[in-house]
Amino acid sequence: MSILHIKNMVCDRCKKVINDELIALGVEVHSIELGVLEIDSKSVDLETIANTIEAHGFELIESKEEILVERIKVFLISIIDKLPIQRKHKLSTMISDELGKDYSSLSKVFSQREHFTIEKYFLRLKLEKVKELIQNDSHSFSQIAAMLDYSSINHLSGQFKQETGLSMSEYKSMVNRDRKPLDKIV
Repeated sequence: MSILHIKNMVCDRCKKVINDELIALGVEVHSIELGVLEIDSKSVDLETIANTIEAHGFELIESKEEILVERIKVFLISIIDKLPIQRKHKLSTMISDELGKDYSSLSKVFSQREHFTIEKYFLRLKLEKVKELIQNDSHSFSQIAAMLDYSSINHLSGQFKQETGLSMSEYKSMVNRDRKPLDKIV
């Protein structure tokens, strides 16, 4: 049995694609979670598995630092996926508790690997979620702010304008709206 760490898994569809492709290769998949795969691949070599998943935009990762960064990303994506966001603690405490490591060391590794902070990454995730919610047109801006744990609509509006160069109303009225897939947020 092997445990593989995979970069760019951000949703259940990612898990399904990888699962289906590996089963087609004859790999026995024991478990699959975002970023982690447990398999038995006696008849298929690791290079074939790596090539198969890379053909779908994923990547095997082996270094401890890369695995740590990917675990942070997966955790933050899981927070964004469960709306409304309900934080009882500061984000740094939540990440530290989830990964069982000191936040300052996690932050240092993340910043060195990604060239921006964990907080900046989380902000970008939140803003992509805002764009998604605006496009769905089922919530007011105030509701979106509350769902994403903003202290006020003004706080959200300011961050949205600063990061995108557009007001939320301008973004809503656009025909071709620019959104990034979660695995492409940098």
